[in-house]
Amino acid sequence: MADRAGPVGFIGLGMMGLPMARSLMARGFAVLACDSSAAALAALAEGAPAGALATAPTPAAVAAGAEVVVLMLPTSRIVAEVMEGKDGLLPALRPGMLVIDMGSSEPAETRRLAEAAAARGARIMDAPVSGSVAKAKTGTLAIMCGGDDATFAQAEPVLRGMGEAIIRTGAVGSAHAMKALNNFVYAAGLLATAEALRMGEALGLDLNILSDVMNASSGRNIATETKAKQEIIPGRYAGGFQLGLMRKDLETAGSIATETGTDSPSLALCRALWSEAVAMLGPKVDNTEIHRFLGRRAGG
Repeated sequence: MADRAGPVGFIGLGMMGLPMARSLMARGFAVLACDSSAAALAALAEGAPAGALATAPTPAAVAAGAEVVVLMLPTSRIVAEVMEGKDGLLPALRPGMLVIDMGSSEPAETRRLAEAAAARGARIMDAPVSGSVAKAKTGTLAIMCGGDDATFAQAEPVLRGMGEAIIRTGAVGSAHAMKALNNFVYAAGLLATAEALRMGEALGLDLNILSDVMNASSGRNIATETKAKQEIIPGRYAGGFQLGLMRKDLETAGSIATETGTDSPSLALCRALWSEAVAMLGPKVDNTEIHRFLGRRAGG
């Protein structure tokens, strides 16, 4: 059993953060939660075990009451605001504290904040997740972890309250880099799947059989396996990951390409198409709506 002596601070109760915080409480952790949304805090309180939940008005107040603080925030800009803004975490960090950034932040920004935290005797680990809202609800996420041995040892009990597959990736910042590159590969597979389904439809093919063919053959990928029949073909478009967040991860991958001087034409194509899709459909729609975007783009 993990050490449950003190609460885990948790900042960011969005689509993924809310079930992740609930998973921690279900596994015996007390949570000290902070979110700008009163509705999100109220939703977390519903069904919370007695004595398992407290709330804090600011990130600094979370730091005052917890030794380990989880961030589940959508962008590096918001992470920086929570860390360095008014009543932020950074000035309130104490020696020995750990901040776990579980969003999909920019690796260079993660390294910068880790250096700032280290100057106060604290640590930052990047631990982005892979998996759907359903996996967040069951505490079976895959979690990538960037940090040294001491940081991982401090974080591991908390991470196992939310995830099943824990993968160490190297130094701080490496997990955010790998998450961005992984999501680029996913986006490329989703785009190819959506285009293939559009072409199959134009030919009058049975799209469910086309999906079966791809899943039994070399075209198989996570999009053909979990998005084609489930979300795209029936027009449900509810895979659980926003189009705008996909675009953001592609931009992070683009910053890695620039930093490393890597020629990446397929990444450039994905970035351009996802940006066009966000402009047309808005950032809040599901990422599987890239299929609907392709149809509208072609005038269909």
